[in-house]
Order: sequence, then structure tokens, then C-alpha cells
Amino acid sequence: MDSGLSAAQRLAVRPDRLLTQNRNLRRDGIFNWCLPAWAGRMADGRTYNACPSAGICAKVCYARAGTYRFRTVRERHERNLAYVLDDLPGFTAQMIAEIGRKRRSIIVRIHDAGDFFSDAYLHSWLSIMAAHPGCRFYSYTKEVRRFKRLVEPCPPPNFRWAYSFGGAQDGLLDEHRDRVVDVFPTVEALVAAGYHDQSASDLLAIDGPAPVGIPANHIPHFLKLQGPRTFRGWQHEADDAGQHCRQRPSKRPERGSRELTPKRTSSPAAASIPSSTSSASAHPRRFT
Repeated sequence: MDSGLSAAQRLAVRPDRLLTQNRNLRRDGIFNWCLPAWAGRMADGRTYNACPSAGICAKVCYARAGTYRFRTVRERHERNLAYVLDDLPGFTAQMIAEIGRKRRSIIVRIHDAGDFFSDAYLHSWLSIMAAHPGCRFYSYTKEVRRFKRLVEPCPPPNFRWAYSFGGAQDGLLDEHRDRVVDVFPTVEALVAAGYHDQSASDLLAIDGPAPVGIPANHIPHFLKLQGPRTFRGWQHEADDAGQHCRQRPSKRPERGSRELTPKRTSSPAAASIPSSTSSASAHPRRFT
């Protein structure tokens, strides 16, 4: 990309490649699509919240630390979001084409950061899944209401998801019915609680035995904030304290918030729809 461009001009440049791979996902042959984590302000002045149902998880989100804070990484993720907001049909078509150019059927993790922030955006991904029935797609989500309304009635056979605790809609989850994931301070705490560790492979979160536990990332100040609690327990404490589990972004630019709705176009996939939240199926289908 031309280094002479301003940050706002770079934001408007469409990505040449949408899917990436990090070291941990590459070992399992998984490709990844990423948005910015939680709330912020893009270079063109627009504020956003790509995780509208985030709760206490926003306090200790790994995607708001480390390499995710590098300017080039943050700009790439915000450019992805801008693409979705400004040209959802274009994003959908490019993703379908990019997956189609792979020499084999692939596995796609939707969102290393971010979530299904609107109905239109979720419908875009459902269209992508339908276009590639031989590929596998999976995601963690806190959008419980949206998934129960739009995905559960007819879940794509090549899509698996797991509801992750620590969000504004934890109260809608039933661990005996829904596939849930909780974050524990240590592996030992996870095992003692009867959960199954997915550290060996990210795919265990959606294909392995339930319930699923994830050991917290080794980020010292995050571990101090979490203490001995799980995300589920921490969120329950926040709810009881009347914090209603939804973080309130302040007026500072890095925490700006707006309802994200792709621009209106002639395409039904990009229709403007209020961003209510939701999540996965009570009985999500397994991959074959």
C-alpha cells in the first residue's frame, strides 16, 4: 500500500486478501477473518462497536493487547470493517471468490476478533457458507439472540459455533442445551470444574467434548483483573452489581461506539437492519 496515503485514504483501500492465518491456526489448516475488537474510532472519524454484546470480556480481551495494537494490524482490521460497512455485497462476492480459489476445501474461523454485529452482516456469512458447502466454518459468538433468531431455525450443515461466556446475553444460555465456552484463570481450575481444555486445537471448541474451557491468556494485567473467577462467574457478579454486562464506551476516540449497519444498496444482503444481538443453535449440527 502506498505509504504516502493518509490514514483515512488507507482505510478506503479494499483489501487484496481477506483471509489470513496465524501460527496457532495454521497448524490445523485454519484460515481466519478478523474485525477490530470491541469499540473504537476509525481514521475517517466513524466510531464503531464490532462487539455489541461484549460484557466483562471487553476488560480483558486479548485482541486489545499485544500485536493487535500495532498500527498496521489495527488498520488492517478496521479496513476490513470499513469494507463490510461500505460495500457488503462486494465483501461477500470477494470472500466467495477467494475461498473458491483455494486448491482444497478449507476451514474458516470467522472472527479472531469482532462478532456478528448486525443481521445483514450475519446473512452475508450465511450466503458465503451456502456458496461453499464443502468448506467448514466456525465461530465463537456472544450474539445469542441474533443466532437463535436467524441461525437456529435452519443451521447450515457446514457451520459450527460456540457461545462464549462473558457477554451481555449470558442469561439466555443453557449449558445443558447450548454449546458454551468459558474462560478459566488456569488449566488446573478448568479441569477441576469438569471442563475440557481446547488448548491442543482451536477445533476442539466446536468438535470436542463439552463443556469447553479455555485457559486465560498469559497477559499479567488481565490475569490480575480476572483473579480466580471464570468469565461466567465474573459476568454474573457484574450483572448482580447492576452493571448489566454491557461496557459503556466513553467519549474518548478509542472507545467510540455507534450502531453498525452496512450502507443501503439494492442487494437484500446489505439491507439496513437494527443491530439486535444473538447467538447459536440449541443443537448445532456437527461437521461430517
